[in-house]
Amino acid sequence: MDSNEEPPVEYAPNTPWSIPPAPRPAPAAAQPARPASQPARPPSQPARPAIAEALTPPEPAEAPDAEPISAPPVSAPPVSAPPAPQPRALLEPPAASISPAAPAPHTGPAPFTAPAPAEPGTTWGPGDTMRWLAALAGTAPTPEAPAPTSPPPPPPDAGSVSPPGKRAIAGGWAPQPHPYQEVEADFGERTPNAEEFATRRRVRPRVVSAVAGARGAARRGSFGLLRLRPSRDESDLREALHTVRRNFGGLRQITVVNPKGGAGKTVATLMLGLAFGRSRGGFVLAWDNNETQGTLGMRAQSEPGARTVRDLLRDLDRFAGGAGRVGELAAYLRTQDDAMFDVLASDEAATAGEMLTARAFRELREVVGRFYKLLIVDTGNNVRAENWQAALDATDQLVITLSGRNDSAETAARLLDHLEQTGRRELVRRAVTVLTLPPHRGDVPPGRVAEHFAARCREVCQVPYDRHLDSGAPVDYRALSPATRAAWLRTAATIATGL
Repeated sequence: MDSNEEPPVEYAPNTPWSIPPAPRPAPAAAQPARPASQPARPPSQPARPAIAEALTPPEPAEAPDAEPISAPPVSAPPVSAPPAPQPRALLEPPAASISPAAPAPHTGPAPFTAPAPAEPGTTWGPGDTMRWLAALAGTAPTPEAPAPTSPPPPPPDAGSVSPPGKRAIAGGWAPQPHPYQEVEADFGERTPNAEEFATRRRVRPRVVSAVAGARGAARRGSFGLLRLRPSRDESDLREALHTVRRNFGGLRQITVVNPKGGAGKTVATLMLGLAFGRSRGGFVLAWDNNETQGTLGMRAQSEPGARTVRDLLRDLDRFAGGAGRVGELAAYLRTQDDAMFDVLASDEAATAGEMLTARAFRELREVVGRFYKLLIVDTGNNVRAENWQAALDATDQLVITLSGRNDSAETAARLLDHLEQTGRRELVRRAVTVLTLPPHRGDVPPGRVAEHFAARCREVCQVPYDRHLDSGAPVDYRALSPATRAAWLRTAATIATGL
């Protein structure tokens, strides 16, 4: 046994140390030296030098001519822990005033050294860290030559005009600031306004249920537990009532015409006053514009010692220039109690004086128009009278009445011809014809009459015959039949659409 060999170690059987250790590999033979012409290959993983040594630039010196030294045998360098992070001052190159120390001799591979300044006399400043790092990597950018600068433009003359979008400065022209428009951006969050806040006070629409007919009786009999939808007739009446109650936007005038006496003008005036007055709650005036003696005051509910339009015309100075109040005007009117409208009657005396003129009509209308919102004017039979023509000039809605007699329909047709010939064609096109049916259907065929006037006017409304209205006595509005009330309410709604 060689003296250099270690004696074998014997272990007791059946113990963890009885397994012999693995044999050690033989030491590698020394590699032959490289030829002088072949440079030494650096190790795959050189040892990391100290930071101070790596950051110290070497002294520029001429290398002496010497024989190339063969590389020593490569051995695995010891693995050391990474260096601790150093302050920023250590990463910057040292100032030029400090002389670098001479590198220590070593036999291993050459360590990384900081690059020398680009030119002699150039120093590394504190702000040249990025350049120094780029020089370490070998990618230092070459300095670019400064771009040639053009001479500044001459100053503008005092009398020169600035180009569009430019303004004059000391060195030339500068662009004008653009007047940007401020736009409010919507980011999805909107604040409520006062109008939305006020909607909480609005009354919610109630559930519509029947109040009339058999359906209304069933609702009342069940003490409100059974609520049925209104019938078609009841729905139409509710819609008509809503139309009559709407705001007209100012003073409006309805004029009832037919040159034939007994055509139903006075009855139509009273019934329209009833429909509009009860629906709108007042501010409705029925005015008898007969040039001599009219019958509106006779058919209306009158009071003892009631005055007429002649009395108001005589005392018109009391209301001139905006003077007078509604209480003073009430002394010349006739209130219709629960019908909620007033009547201005014409002169009822047979020995009436002079006829009303167009000027008198305009002055009366100026006074009563300050206290009422709707005027329903009943006219006479003379279409050539001044007050008749003046009433037609102030008309907003024309109403033509027809009775159950054939002569009234023919007279009304001739009146339409006269109005068209006198330049009132548009007034005829927007007119509403009210046809009062006769007590017997065989007297006058209403179909042919309605067809003729429907072709010339906007609408034709038919109202049923009522015995109480045909009697000629003062009208008792409580004695009217429900069918008569409903028919005149629909007629008033049709007229209201033209106001």
